[in-house]
Amino acid sequence: MNDLSPCPPVPELIERTRSRSGLAPAHIAALIGGHLAGRVPDYQISAWLMAVTCSGLSSAETAELTRVLADTGQCLHLGQDTFVADKHSTGGVGDNVTLVLAPLLAAVGIPMAKMSGRSLGHHGGTVDKLEAIPGLVLPTTPEQVKASLETTGMAIATQSSAFAPGDAALYRLRDVTATVDSLPLIAASVMSKKLATGASVVVLDVKTGGGAMMRHLEDARALAELMVAIGCQNGLPTRAVISDMNQPLGSAIGNSLEVAEALHVLAGGYVPRLNDLVLALAGQVAAAAWPAVPNEVVDARLRKALTDGSAQNVFRTWVGMHGGDVASIDDPARLPRAPHVVRVLTPSGGVVQSIDAAALGGLAGRLGAAREQAGAAVDPASGIRLLVGVGAKVEAGADVAELHTCTGGDAELLAAAQAAFTIGDAPAAEPPLVHQIITGDAT
Repeated sequence: MNDLSPCPPVPELIERTRSRSGLAPAHIAALIGGHLAGRVPDYQISAWLMAVTCSGLSSAETAELTRVLADTGQCLHLGQDTFVADKHSTGGVGDNVTLVLAPLLAAVGIPMAKMSGRSLGHHGGTVDKLEAIPGLVLPTTPEQVKASLETTGMAIATQSSAFAPGDAALYRLRDVTATVDSLPLIAASVMSKKLATGASVVVLDVKTGGGAMMRHLEDARALAELMVAIGCQNGLPTRAVISDMNQPLGSAIGNSLEVAEALHVLAGGYVPRLNDLVLALAGQVAAAAWPAVPNEVVDARLRKALTDGSAQNVFRTWVGMHGGDVASIDDPARLPRAPHVVRVLTPSGGVVQSIDAAALGGLAGRLGAAREQAGAAVDPASGIRLLVGVGAKVEAGADVAELHTCTGGDAELLAAAQAAFTIGDAPAAEPPLVHQIITGDAT
């Protein structure tokens, strides 16, 4: 990055942010570039991050921060010669959408590429899920990503320090300075990596509810609108779907269990909420790729590809290309399986009023499905399978879930699983899956 000095001293830039006096593009470039070059120490950048968290950034400043972070590393330019889609989720419990969405889009002729991460906390990372497939090794280099796209129409790769290293440097400090939940910093972090990918369109799955980072709908809407605006201001068409996370997305929580569930959908099966969200996100991508095609035609194409084996064949080819056990696509029993399956029974009968997604996500992490610290091992076989959803009628003593564990039954864990289900007498309806769709045109 070019040194854009002369620039006001860093304490003045911190004060300008704290007092909302505004930063010029050169100021933001100097802060990030100076930090990466070692001229701006951690304590000053940490102070600036706290100023941003407390006072915010304007939309123009946030868009500029995003562009600067993207420019600190490589850009793939995937959408330069052909239409390529990208996707991001803000993280949810049982969120295995990417495993179905990528092969589905590829099957209808829309290539999709995505950089994915590992889990930290109870949200299982896409990389951890896919590595539950025996032998699978994900791409790590730009050349491997492009080869995967050219051969199969889809690419899911592990995140690399080559892309937006400035964001990684900021996140390292955000994680230890209580500045993770700042909307401008979240938006810039997400969208800087999307700009670095260089796709033709990005679809964002912004979760809201008890199991999401943005628990309140108004916060999820603000984040979605900000990220869409950033993408469009930087010439990247961006669409956002605000989806509900007041209960786990599908019926599986845990890496191998979620892969098996995704394979069921790719084989033509139906999983409530999961199928519907995949189709909603795919529809937004297809609307950008095929603006002249009527919505009903798009929907029919997508549904056909999910049921006629086309999407499954793409995923099978992709898994084989990356060394995975292709036989597991047709026989998910070959995936890692926990030696113990513990039944979770409801102590009372009635109607399922709610399912605490955050509690079940945390419980799955305690079973070994996620990691508390970066670099820790993950047990691919452990997790939770839900047997009922909100609104279901259950009898006292009925099975509502299964704990898949390598250590057997544990009274404390079993009690925690039971407590995640609220049973009552009143009728209960599922909340809407999609709360809002936000679109924007790049300028």
